[in-house]
Amino acid sequence: MDSARQDTAAVITMINEKDRTLTDTMDERLRPVRENFKRINAITHWTKVDTTNPGEALEGSEALLYYLNGQLEKITAKYLGETYRQTDEYYLLNGALSFMLEKTYRYNRPIYYDSAAMKAENDTEAFDFNRSTIIEARSYFENGKLIYQVNSRNKAASHTGSYLLKEQKRINAGFQKLKKRRL
Repeated sequence: MDSARQDTAAVITMINEKDRTLTDTMDERLRPVRENFKRINAITHWTKVDTTNPGEALEGSEALLYYLNGQLEKITAKYLGETYRQTDEYYLLNGALSFMLEKTYRYNRPIYYDSAAMKAENDTEAFDFNRSTIIEARSYFENGKLIYQVNSRNKAASHTGSYLLKEQKRINAGFQKLKKRRL
């Protein structure tokens, strides 16, 4: 199983486990988003997959747009840099963004920082992917509005309305840019 499938499987497990900080009302509002996430990830045969280059990372980037019967269902974008690797997954429900998963690996050292560079700099470690810091965020949308977000930095999802609005604008900007770049 490749790392993207492992990451998705881990998120499905997290989504299946009820977040203890959720109220029953919020849990009910998130149910359609969770069910849609599972539905999309259960699809094994897409009718069309477009590939494009978002062109926003120094070491490379690629986006895949997944279609089922002419309907865009999912976009995955991967960005590679000297000091990070990021994967963004966008899930659509009835043509609108319903969920976004962001996962970033912040490397302990730049990818070119090998044992020779380490010794030359009198450093104690070289690049080691396994020593990366992982930052993950899950954003839930309802009718195009970001209603809930949980991330590995603060774990708590009790964000203010202004924070959620700022995040909604950031996420939507990236999503719209990827949709426009489709072939």
